[in-house]
Amino acid sequence: MTNFTEALNNDIKKLVGTLKDEEQLAEVLKRKLTKKELKYYKLKIENADDTTMMKELQCDTERFEAIKKQTIVKLNQEKIKKELIIV
Repeated sequence: MTNFTEALNNDIKKLVGTLKDEEQLAEVLKRKLTKKELKYYKLKIENADDTTMMKELQCDTERFEAIKKQTIVKLNQEKIKKELIIV
């Protein structure tokens, strides 16, 4: 099982509050990220190397960098952060 809590704590710059449980985090991420972004994030959590990730995502280096950047940008949006924390 992937550990979204630990990864999100590392990737989100300013996190105010406590993250929800793993199941709820997975649901929110599935709703808010594209399929490729979610797949990239799961591979990142599993510590896959860039070459493996590009092969799994079926993309070139340029597209891979775009997916990588966009995923982190999305995770740091206030709208998404609010859904990830316990209110």
